[in-house]
Amino acid sequence: MSKRISAWIIFTVSVGVLIGLDLWLKIWAEANLQGTPPRVLIDGFLGLRYFENSGMAFGMLGGHDWSQWVLSIVKIVIMIVLVIYYHKIPLERKYWFTRIPLILIFAGGVGNLIDRITLGVVRDMLEFLFVNFAIFNLADVFVVTGCISWIVFELFIVKDFARK
Repeated sequence: MSKRISAWIIFTVSVGVLIGLDLWLKIWAEANLQGTPPRVLIDGFLGLRYFENSGMAFGMLGGHDWSQWVLSIVKIVIMIVLVIYYHKIPLERKYWFTRIPLILIFAGGVGNLIDRITLGVVRDMLEFLFVNFAIFNLADVFVVTGCISWIVFELFIVKDFARK
């Protein structure tokens, strides 16, 4: 099997598993948290509370019918760009540090896109209890973790490999 096919198999399976986890948690949260008081997972740190976000990050643009379509189109364009970028990454081992964050970002984006297209809202359920912060979901965790790790990998790890 070629390295290119292996890379796409890893991409497809990983994205499928991550989206599955995200959607499972959203379905669970909707069934078990909707209409109930918030629950504490880790005292003073992490809790569960069901919330439907009609906007984007921090609820921006929420409540506007047009925003759902605009956000969905923008997200689809970003997903296409990520797939093209993933395909163009060299197949050498050192570039797997770049592939992993792209898988996380893509899976998180698709997980929230599925909610936005099918429900018109994104289901959120995780909240930090130690700070007044937005409620978020597992897909958001994937996107943020992917973006931060992509920046770190590109600045420090892949750059160092290229010098050797």
